[in-house]
Amino acid sequence: MSTATAVSSSAPQILDLKPGELVRVRSAPEIFATLDERGTLEGLPFMPEMLKFCGRSLPVTQRADKPCAGDGVVRRMHNAVHLQNVRCDGSAHDGCQAACLMFWKEAWLERIEDVGARNGNGAGPHPLGVEEQSYVDRVLHPATREETDAGTRYRCQATDITNASKPLRFRQADQYVRDLQNWSVRKILRGLVIEVFNLWQAFSKRRLPKALLVAGGNPYPFISGKLNKGETPSRKLDLRPGDLVRIKSKEEIVATLDKTNHNRGLSFDGEMSNYCGRTARVRARVNRLIDESTGEIIDIKSDCIILEGVVCLGDYHRFCTRAIYPYWREIWLDKIDGPPLENGASAPCAGC
Repeated sequence: MSTATAVSSSAPQILDLKPGELVRVRSAPEIFATLDERGTLEGLPFMPEMLKFCGRSLPVTQRADKPCAGDGVVRRMHNAVHLQNVRCDGSAHDGCQAACLMFWKEAWLERIEDVGARNGNGAGPHPLGVEEQSYVDRVLHPATREETDAGTRYRCQATDITNASKPLRFRQADQYVRDLQNWSVRKILRGLVIEVFNLWQAFSKRRLPKALLVAGGNPYPFISGKLNKGETPSRKLDLRPGDLVRIKSKEEIVATLDKTNHNRGLSFDGEMSNYCGRTARVRARVNRLIDESTGEIIDIKSDCIILEGVVCLGDYHRFCTRAIYPYWREIWLDKIDGPPLENGASAPCAGC
């Protein structure tokens, strides 16, 4: 693009950033110069929702080496990080409310000390010029969706993880060395023990008689609904952003699940069980989402809640760093009396 200012040849494209480092998001023209005709770098889209962060200084919370995709497969991504509290607002994707943590290629960032050495200061964001806005309108916005015989399908970083990464096998040991940059040794060791156990559970369920199975061959932490599909109960609390709730015990929640561990189509998994018994503030009621696997927009008619600071910790997904917000049914929550916080505010959570 002729109007884009090329990234300085003296600025490294691979920064090997570490959690805690302070970086500046490059200007829009600098970032545009790294993108292909589809608005991507190494298969990862730069989305219109990211433009408002250009020029801002933010800390790195985690390396994004290891995301899981919509199909549940853990994958290897290169030269990408997550920045503190930088989540997608869905404004360019028809109001998707998933609030996904964004991926930032290191080519789109620079260390603060490098900014000072180059500019003498850390200049903040600047409004887009006419030609930059033209690029956004011609490339970035059209890249967010495509028309198919089945209708409109949306594209975002979440739907395109498979294009920006490669599958990562459990036995590739170097991944766990990289994981040490994001997680404690204790978490990694515990997670590996659980992963090996769950691999055995899957094998035993296929090959061994029922009498020899541990917990029926189910993976840890042994969530096993008993109800028939279509018979799961519901409850109406009319929760609003800012309301304080207590997450019910695992046993109480499991009692509401069918044999596929769903309640009216919404799943409850091991990552969510980590929060059972805790209190949290309601962040939002979710009415619209993009299905990561298909790109289809889904309008949600039933109760679907996300909670402030309650995110996937990657304990049972081989240390995935995406920190996705799980979705909660109101029947899995108890409302705690008291006024809601103004605007649904809550205590800050790194990466949330």
